[in-house]
Amino acid sequence: MEAGAVGFAMSVAMKKGRSHAGATLTIDLAAIRWNYRFLADQVGPRVRCGGVVKADAYGLGASQVAPVLYDAGCRDFFVAHLDEALNLRPHLPSNISLVVLNGLLPGCEVDCAAAGIVPVLNSLEQLDAWSACARKMGRALGAVIQIDSGMSRLGLPLGEMKELAAALGARTSGINVRLVMSHLACADSDGQGANGSQRARFQLLASAFKGIPLSLANSSGIFLGRDFHLDAVRPGAALYGINPTPSQPNPMRPVVGMTAAIIQLREIQAGDHVGYGWDYCAPRAARLATLSIGYADGLRRTLGKAGMVYFEGLALKIVGRVSMDTITVDLADLPAERLPLGTAIELIGPHQSVDQLAVASGTIGYEILTALGHRYQRNYHGIADGLQAREGQGDREQ
Repeated sequence: MEAGAVGFAMSVAMKKGRSHAGATLTIDLAAIRWNYRFLADQVGPRVRCGGVVKADAYGLGASQVAPVLYDAGCRDFFVAHLDEALNLRPHLPSNISLVVLNGLLPGCEVDCAAAGIVPVLNSLEQLDAWSACARKMGRALGAVIQIDSGMSRLGLPLGEMKELAAALGARTSGINVRLVMSHLACADSDGQGANGSQRARFQLLASAFKGIPLSLANSSGIFLGRDFHLDAVRPGAALYGINPTPSQPNPMRPVVGMTAAIIQLREIQAGDHVGYGWDYCAPRAARLATLSIGYADGLRRTLGKAGMVYFEGLALKIVGRVSMDTITVDLADLPAERLPLGTAIELIGPHQSVDQLAVASGTIGYEILTALGHRYQRNYHGIADGLQAREGQGDREQ
């Protein structure tokens, strides 16, 4: 069945989650849809706007997120691994392009071709293997070719590009090259003109592919201007509310909320120690709350030094080391009657964004989201007001 209306029952199914979880993730699918449309508007109708849903849509559930992006107009979906693509394939209509950014391990070509999935060819070895697969299957196979424009990570380096350009027709026999791409290393912080240098290098090397669409910009690259938009863009993190312009206010809508329940309350005296390694020594008498969330749920251990959580807008300091399953916070002057067991305490929400939690953790928002564990109750909302999805997707618990 192709994409159809979600309906009220679908909304309820996606909200049920696990009722006994100690921490809750709230994922606003309507905000993801808005973010996609906003990014598409930045590049205009002549530029294709794809969606990166690798790492289970940055930890938020690719089978829930991808249909919402489809409804918003996305037709090009990017994942990192073939297994990610194979798992996502049943959740999307047939009229989409599902692209594997990391390319294919040797021996995976037939499975990829049989599923109608498009690999990114990052080396001459991958290109030759895909061409051989096309000859074996007796039909042309679609592919994306990536050029290394200066990141030295994935893509054909200069030497391989020269070799390919010298025998382009023969080396791409049986391959329908749909897109030529590269990736910006400094799109969110270009202090040395790296972005302009990469763009010039990419466009020079890609000139061998006459008439083939080009793609360079990720989320942050979209905000570098039209010179970087080319024919297609590939936003990822910005779809999920991470700021693509770190030196400026975040133009994206927040997507994620995170709370954890209080599971124990206690009073300590000045000089008492808290947590593993006695890492914190109380300078005064205090009331503490232990929350049901820890590094097994994706929190960084460094939060024990500078992290804050929030209750009704009041900042509460994390004290002691982050444990596998718990953190401990100083309740300051909050009266006991306001904080019964089970009270939800905010880690991500109106008072602390994903990016702010990342700064306190000494990392980036990407790592916060992709490190989310599987123990949260996941509440998806914003899908019952006209969004489209494949029937039955909400039955898959994350």
